[in-house]
Amino acid sequence: MIILLNAPLQAAMAFRQSIAYLPSLLSLGYFLVGLLAVVPQEGFITMPGQLEFVRFEDTDTLRTLLSTLIAGMISLMVFSFSMVMSVLSQAGGQFSHKLVFGLVTERHHQWVLGNYLGTILFILMLLMVPENGDAPGTWRSLSVYLGTAMVIHCLALFVYFIHKTSRTVQVNSVVTGLHLATSHSLAKLKHRQQSPCFTRVSATSSASVSGSQALHEIRSHHTGYIQRVDFAKLAELAATIDGIIHLNFSPGDFTLADFPLLYVDAPTEPDRDWADQALAHLTYGEGEAIESIHVHGLTQLMEMAVKALSPGINDPGTARLCINQLTDLLRLRMEFAPCNAMLDDQEQLRVTWPAESFESLLYRVLTPILHYGRDDVTIGLSLLKSVKSLSLYAADADRQLLQVYADRIIATLTDVADHPLDRAFISARLNSGEHHLTLPDRLVHR
Repeated sequence: MIILLNAPLQAAMAFRQSIAYLPSLLSLGYFLVGLLAVVPQEGFITMPGQLEFVRFEDTDTLRTLLSTLIAGMISLMVFSFSMVMSVLSQAGGQFSHKLVFGLVTERHHQWVLGNYLGTILFILMLLMVPENGDAPGTWRSLSVYLGTAMVIHCLALFVYFIHKTSRTVQVNSVVTGLHLATSHSLAKLKHRQQSPCFTRVSATSSASVSGSQALHEIRSHHTGYIQRVDFAKLAELAATIDGIIHLNFSPGDFTLADFPLLYVDAPTEPDRDWADQALAHLTYGEGEAIESIHVHGLTQLMEMAVKALSPGINDPGTARLCINQLTDLLRLRMEFAPCNAMLDDQEQLRVTWPAESFESLLYRVLTPILHYGRDDVTIGLSLLKSVKSLSLYAADADRQLLQVYADRIIATLTDVADHPLDRAFISARLNSGEHHLTLPDRLVHR
């Protein structure tokens, strides 16, 4: 049963994330209103005589007005989304191509497109269903006025659309959006860990458990990003065979078909049906979903900073802005250690998975920026300031790690600063500000 429901669930999630989600719902609403407008109203709706003044005198005038409205709407929609393609092309070239999918699927883009399509559909229905008699009735005349009001509404949406689209590609808006989405992802992860079912255990990687003779391997059937894992269902499934499921991936990883996804530590080997049920609790998605995987948000901010430091863009200001946002997100990440195991109701271990350590995350997001921005003193100083700020919130183990990174940043600045003026400028800022690190008083020329 679970396997049969998995395919519709995957299709529903893909539809929910696509650009067609809101336009389809809105178009359906406009279609229902259009049906109400074209059905015969005799015997169902009695129009008051006070509305006779709104009736059109002949059908030709009505159809000419509708033809003009639909032609204008088509032109407006083509112009609007030609502008979207231009904006997305600019965003992909300036920031990161990963952001293009997120910009396309933003709700305000879908809302405008849905109203455009729905208005065109409504007017088409009025044109396709002729009115009986030489003169349109009051009901059909009111429907045409409603179509005109829809077009005026779309004109207002066009102004809103221009405003939102222009803000979409602004650096501050893009970086703030990534920071906000990643913060929400971290908050959800922290909230989940308050449950007594989630805990931390050591040595959960496949390398540490593959030596056991009781492990049974389950391979994947699909290729893609595993965006969501239903740990509770997997724990229930593991309890049915009195075993432990070891995930050989972290949620959000890209995995290949026929890859050993799961190792099951159980007295007897699970049958094919059990394995299929276990795989059905893994949800594949398109691209890197920041809302559920905070690592993707941090990685995308790092990639934006690296892209800004490329010779084609040459925008260190954007890189420094990304570093500031990364600093705050890393501070939030240091507040807790992500859980990597789940217990059942009897507090028996049932599911484990790899969780990325703070050391790995720090290396992932800071090292590329330091590498590509090593020739820019301001980037090195921004990274050093970031590490110093994080040291104020770090425990002993994390503080030692930050100390190593601070030493590496200072070594990079030493290699770059050949001129005495550069060394004096950097030395004056080595120990500035609050921090809990051990730093030299001045930069020593090698």
